[in-house]
Amino acid sequence: MGHIAIFTDDPGWHGKQLRLAFDTLGYHSDYVSLTQCSFAIESGHLPLVIPGFEQALPDAAFVRGVPGGSLEEVVVYLDILHALKLMGVPVYNDGYAVERSVDKGMTSFLLHNAGLPTPLTWVLRNRNDALAIAESELKKGNLVISKPLFGSQGEGIRRLEKMTDLFWLTGSHGIYYLQRFVHCAGIGFSDNRVFVVNGQAVAAMRRRGKSWLNNVAKGASCERIDINDELANLAIKATAALAMDYAGVDIIQDKDGHYTVIEVNSIPAWKGLESVCNITVAQVLADDLVNRYLMS
Repeated sequence: MGHIAIFTDDPGWHGKQLRLAFDTLGYHSDYVSLTQCSFAIESGHLPLVIPGFEQALPDAAFVRGVPGGSLEEVVVYLDILHALKLMGVPVYNDGYAVERSVDKGMTSFLLHNAGLPTPLTWVLRNRNDALAIAESELKKGNLVISKPLFGSQGEGIRRLEKMTDLFWLTGSHGIYYLQRFVHCAGIGFSDNRVFVVNGQAVAAMRRRGKSWLNNVAKGASCERIDINDELANLAIKATAALAMDYAGVDIIQDKDGHYTVIEVNSIPAWKGLESVCNITVAQVLADDLVNRYLMS
């Protein structure tokens, strides 16, 4: 039986679903925290120390979570993923994909560089320049979103709606990430999450937020939607632009009917998606990893 590492600090429902999916394919899987992994450069031994894999490296690694921490800690966690891939172990999604998506500034750049529609974005260090940009946008009648450069599930995001809000503009560890707010089509607040696996859009849902934040973790409701060609192609191209095996792509339709890519998630949750779509996401992911990387 093959042996797969699932990198996560909190397996939860998603980890259990993945373990069951790998079991059906004849692969045993162990949960491993990247905080417990290390390098040991010694002759005659594996250079990577991974709990549960002391005698042999895993056949593959599935990245379900990368812990936060200091810059040095996060660099080492990603180095573990990079090292595994360099040693011939398939990593799904790999360290480079995680780096690209965790850094919202790089995500915005890569989407724009690929010619894909994404909100006007500014990433900068100087507070006075950030204030000037936000003030200029507000004077033009636009709202501004301020986000942490690193973050997920809507944490730390603010919407600047009026001049007095500029008082609360703060950077994240000295960096300001600003985006022009995109007003969605229709009534209320909504966006679309498209799940892409191996270049195919396999499922999609509309998220309706209680406020302008449409994250399921913030209480947004989910409803299944049919994937039209434009939505599918945009999600597939966004995933390719960040070189991911799979992704959760967040796309908003503006009041003029145009689609805009907001985020590309390399470690997306799928419980909400699965609750409204007739798909077992963990099995689709496990099948793709095994068939593409371990059966060839």
